[in-house]
Amino acid sequence: MSTYVYGIARVPVPSLPEDLTGVGDPPRPVRVLEQGDLFAVVSEAPENLTPKRRELLAHQRVLSEAGATKTVLPMRFGSVSDDDETVTGVLADRAAHFLERLDALEGMVEYNIKATHEEEAVLHRVMADQPELRAASEANRAAGGGSYEERLRLGEMVASAVQAREAVDADTVRRTLAPLAHDVSEGPESMGWLANFSFLVDHDTVADFAAAVEDLRMAEPQLELRLSGPLPPYSFVDKTGAGAGVGADAGVRAE
Repeated sequence: MSTYVYGIARVPVPSLPEDLTGVGDPPRPVRVLEQGDLFAVVSEAPENLTPKRRELLAHQRVLSEAGATKTVLPMRFGSVSDDDETVTGVLADRAAHFLERLDALEGMVEYNIKATHEEEAVLHRVMADQPELRAASEANRAAGGGSYEERLRLGEMVASAVQAREAVDADTVRRTLAPLAHDVSEGPESMGWLANFSFLVDHDTVADFAAAVEDLRMAEPQLELRLSGPLPPYSFVDKTGAGAGVGADAGVRAE
């Protein structure tokens, strides 16, 4: 039977609820596999597992319980190994990597920031910053809206200015928040987001980080910021390939 892996941590094993269950329908009982200085939190892997909200939340719940009193390297949703022996074999073979990552992530949490533009606000911003846009807009307005070609040209100018602003604002998000984090990971590009960054933040400074996000909202009203966290540090587990071989990663983050 395949083994589903939730996370890896350093012994001793914390006290987990006896009735703790994970993914699957019905939910599979959670158990622990020990190997040397490490242990993995696992369960039986259900067949045909899909990233439904119920399953994502079950994955997250197990990690929250396991990480309540110690640092856990979270595996992404869908991490499955052939069997228990494969998991313990990887723990033995890659112990140095796992222990290095556990040391690096001790006391850390992840915050994810996704940014988009508020349409009206960014239009005001680019108009204020670029005199040629204002002049073209005012000329069209004075001409009763302008010709079709003039309106088309203005639309192209505005679209180009907004696109350029996306890169500027993405850099602003990173430069503003990076000094408050130990590390930054850029997420995959996605339609609709101008920025997608994960920040590795010391648990003791999360209030400062959240306050900086609010300050950024106030300073840059053209930005709509979606803040998720604190999360297990998913984006920083594999900095040295520490997660390699534990399981097949479905690539879906349990948020």
